[in-house]
This record gives sequence, C-alpha cells and structure tokens, in this order.
Amino acid sequence: MPLASLVSDISTFFNAVGDFFSSLADIQFGALLIALIAFAIYLTIRSRAAFHILRAAYPSEHIEFKRIWAAYIAAYGFNNVIPARGGDVIRLFLTKSSIPNSSYPAIAAATFVEVIFDATMGVFILTFAFTQGVFPKPPDFSKLHAFDLAFFAGHPKFTLFLLTLVGIAGLAGFALLSRKVRAFWARVRQGFTILRDRHRYFREVWLIQLGGWFFRFTAFWFLLDAFNIGGSVKNVLLVLGVNAVAAAVPFTPGGAGVQQAFLVKVFGGGAAAYSVGQQIAIAIFSLSLGFFAIVAIFRFRSFKEVIAAGREARVADVP
Repeated sequence: MPLASLVSDISTFFNAVGDFFSSLADIQFGALLIALIAFAIYLTIRSRAAFHILRAAYPSEHIEFKRIWAAYIAAYGFNNVIPARGGDVIRLFLTKSSIPNSSYPAIAAATFVEVIFDATMGVFILTFAFTQGVFPKPPDFSKLHAFDLAFFAGHPKFTLFLLTLVGIAGLAGFALLSRKVRAFWARVRQGFTILRDRHRYFREVWLIQLGGWFFRFTAFWFLLDAFNIGGSVKNVLLVLGVNAVAAAVPFTPGGAGVQQAFLVKVFGGGAAAYSVGQQIAIAIFSLSLGFFAIVAIFRFRSFKEVIAAGREARVADVP
C-alpha cells in the first residue's frame, strides 16, 4: 500500500537521523570544513558559467557577476529545503531583476544551457555506477525505501499517464499563447545564443563547469571521509550517480529520500548516518550562504520577501 510505504520510508528516515546524531562525536570536522569550502567554490564556478551564458544573450546590457552569483546561490540553498525545485523560480526572478531589458523565457532558456554539461557527465557517471554491481538497477527502484521513486517505478502506467498529461498541458498552454508564440520563441532563442558559437560555449561554459565539477568531486570525497565512509574515486562516482538519480525525482528537498535509499543500498546500513549527515550539512551550509546572498546583494530580509517581490513583478509584467 502506498500509505504504508510512505510511513515506512518516514520511519526509516528518522531512524537514519537518529543514527546521525548518535555518531556526531565520530565526525571528522576538519574534513567536513574542507568539503563545504570546496562545495562553495563549486557553486561559485557554476554561477560563473551561468554569467557567461547570460552575457552572450545580452551583450549590450551591463550584468554584474555578484548578482548572478547571488541568484544562483539563493536558488540552490532554497532547493535544499523546499521540494519540487522551488528555488528555480527565485533564481529566475532575481536574475531577471539583475539584467535590464531581460525576459523570463530567455533567462529560462539560458538556465537550460547549463544542463548540457550535466547530461554529458551524467551519462558517464551513471554508466560507471550501473557497472559496479552495487548500484540498484531501474527494475529494482520500486523495492527501495524511497516513496517517491518507488511509487513511480512501481506504477509505470500511472507514470506514463502523468507524463502524457504534462505534455498535453504544455501543448494546451502553447495553444493559448499562440498569438505571442513568435515573440516567445525569439526570446528563447536569445537564451541559447552562446550555443551558436561552439568554441565560445566550450571555452566559457563547458570547461568552466568541468572545473567546478572537480571541486564538487573534492567536496564529496571529503564528505565521505568526514562521515567515515572513506573517500575514493569509486565511492565519489557512486555518490554522484546517486545525486544524478535524485535530481530526476525532486519531490523531496534536495532529493533527500532517494539519496538516503540509494546510499544505504550502495554502501550498506552503516551509510545511514552519512546519507542524512551530508544532506543536513549541505542544506544548512547552502541555505545560510543563500540567505547571506539575498540580504547582502539584493537587500531582501527573507526568502518569503523574495517570493512576494517575484509575484508582484510577475503581475506587473502582464499587459
């Protein structure tokens, strides 16, 4: 029963939280600090790639990197505590407010450009993970203690129906906006501007994201050390594989439920404290950094204030 599965998953999660707090004395805080610093550098480098994409889309506008950085950091922090990637909406608003004469379709398209690198690395990482003999295969996803992933994997007909419904809703929205569709797609193409220059994209986006990826790799290496799992190339790539799957099912903050279920399956029951610990550490750190960004750069006093301002700006944009 779905309800019984959900209750079981919640119970498993809180048991893992208990394991985490009972093992606080065993955490290597030096390694944890290094991991968080490396993670902050990773996010900063990623935001630099986003800045280059936007600068290509708006070459005649003055764009401050610190505001693009702050929007990226704020969104990442918010996504780690709010499900369904609500932080992405915050990022769109903060980025648009930072670029004169910009539009939401162009900025959303520019954000999508970042996914190209993630997709290329994701293929490599997941191929490695699935060939190691410890990573769950897709048919086994329904047996994992992650309600969201298990539900969709165990109900393929419903999943197909839901995807079809989303597609139909998208087509209906497209039809309703047909009178404005030409201007809409012109703005979308503007967000993809940097892709028309492959050398510039490779130099200013892909390579920069690769540099950031190495800092992300470093961060998880030291997180594994901090929680006594042990950092190694194999272990880090398995964790990154877990993150790739969790990112595809964003129904819990940061994909927490999926991450916990996969990490315990991959590393054994002893990884329960690590799965919760690394999630808590990254969530608290990124949320704090995001809060600093919106206060220091955008002069908002809370995430709630950002959301309210975004709604007001959206209403004001409607003709």
